[in-house]
Amino acid sequence: MIGIIHGINNIFNLYFFLIILRIFLSWIPSIRWENQPWNTLREVTDIYLNLFRRWIPPLGNLDFSPIVALIVLQVVQNVIIYTLVNVRL
Repeated sequence: MIGIIHGINNIFNLYFFLIILRIFLSWIPSIRWENQPWNTLREVTDIYLNLFRRWIPPLGNLDFSPIVALIVLQVVQNVIIYTLVNVRL
């Protein structure tokens, strides 16, 4: 059970890192998102980020939806890990 919990936690941490990487790369105007590996990174992270972009519009040129998305991801991660650790089978 401990191995499963660590695996799930690592998946959440990897996805968190991919979103952070996506955010930093969006600040580089010369990134060609249609090229690999950037296209894959965009596709994988935008699935989740677009959920928040629908509800949180950008303010000027600033998109705050990734911040909210990261906070929600961390809350969900903590709830799932806490639940798995405390489950008595």
